[in-house]
Amino acid sequence: MAQSVNLKPFYIGLAVLVVAGAAAIWWARSSSRDEGPRAVDPIPVSATEFYGYTLGSDSAPVEIVEYSNFGCPWCARFAVLTKPDVRERLINTGMVRWVYRDFLLGDHGAGNLAHEAAACAGEQGLFWPMHDQVFFNQGRWMQDRRPERTFRGYARDIGVDIGQYDDCMDERRYLGRITATRDQGVGLGVQSTPTFIVGGLMVAGAIPYDSLYTLVMRAMPADGQ
Repeated sequence: MAQSVNLKPFYIGLAVLVVAGAAAIWWARSSSRDEGPRAVDPIPVSATEFYGYTLGSDSAPVEIVEYSNFGCPWCARFAVLTKPDVRERLINTGMVRWVYRDFLLGDHGAGNLAHEAAACAGEQGLFWPMHDQVFFNQGRWMQDRRPERTFRGYARDIGVDIGQYDDCMDERRYLGRITATRDQGVGLGVQSTPTFIVGGLMVAGAIPYDSLYTLVMRAMPADGQ
């Protein structure tokens, strides 16, 4: 007599895979869509707190604050495809002061570690070169079993003092500051990455250059100063 096969474990496993896949799709869609700008309170500024990594003139008429995660694919897309135009056409021309702020995500372990690596490079004045290395090579290090070795290689390539960098990473010197920046972003209403605050308006998603330019023009003082 044929013996029946218990398929219950199979169907349970299949259901788990379906739910996990749906969750991944939802996350990707929610992280990438433009939810439209909404007004937010100014970011509190304290002399004892780290405001962020900046590009551009302090006297620029418009400030853009970016909340980003190095492991976020939409953040990498913005960094690779859009930010070069932003630097050339908005930052270098004196129109915009750019502020990068860390936003840790619970499911981006290697990406979160990249924030510490960038902070340790930033200690030596090399945050932005490290920022570019990490984002432009995201597809590589996200697959690494030991991404900290890859980050160390990037640090060496951009010219950091490796001994100082190693000490910084071993001590996890900037983890507390990075976490505090994320918490402040949550308090402002940041829910996903990338999220931008342009002249008091918050918009989520890897928005294209033209959309960002429109927001900059909207935030520009009437006299352009």
